[in-house]
This record gives sequence, C-alpha cells and structure tokens, in this order.
Amino acid sequence: MRLLAGTGEENLVDSLKISEEVIAAIAGLAAHQVEGIAGMSGTLVEDIGAIIGRKSFSKGVRVSRADGEVALDLFLNVKYGARIPEVAFKVQENVKKSVEGMTDLKVTEVNIHVRGVVFPGEEKEASGDKGDG
Repeated sequence: MRLLAGTGEENLVDSLKISEEVIAAIAGLAAHQVEGIAGMSGTLVEDIGAIIGRKSFSKGVRVSRADGEVALDLFLNVKYGARIPEVAFKVQENVKKSVEGMTDLKVTEVNIHVRGVVFPGEEKEASGDKGDG
C-alpha cells in the first residue's frame, strides 16, 4: 500500500494492522443497513453495555482471521414477516462487500445465525437502542 506524504514524496507503508473490533464494527454496520434486520444479538457483556447506553456496531459479530483472510459470524434478530433466507443472503453480500472494500482483507465466510424474530413494537428493545439519546 502506498500513501502520499505532504511533501509530494511517496512512502511505503510496511504494515497496516486493522483490529478485529474495527472489522466487526464494519460488518455490524453493513448488516444493520439491510432491510429486515431488527438488530444484533450479542453476548451478555455486550447486552449489559447496551443497557448502560454504550452502542457498539460490533455487537453480535465474531471475527476469525488468518493470513489476510477473515471469517465472520453474525448473530441477528430478524423483523417479523421478513423472509429469513433473503435477508440472510443480503446481509452476507453487504457485509462481504463492505469489509473487503474498506480493509482489503479477503472475506472467506459470512455465517448468519438468526437468534430471534422481533415483532412490531419490540424493535428498539431488540436492537439495544435507548431511544433518542
């Protein structure tokens, strides 16, 4: 990867490290953009963080990486009435495109785990949102 310095010279960046938290945040945000997703289903620690008002787009995303490749597991809640196979496929496409486009890592897997179905009126609770704050 080459970056231009302020003096007009080209410098070679020997290594660029992208944390798993950043990869997870990109994947989580990409998943949220798909119609039919009510929210992500996280671990107990992530859910406690949501209760105290800490919003994290990496919630419900597990990242495994090796040698410039990344595999992702997303744990989702789907809105009632959405066609789960279609939503899952769209999430896989959007996450793969976003992560590869922003990080230059090769996404080898995007595994979707549907943890729940959210009924109308329950969306804010399922996504961990705390309202207008």
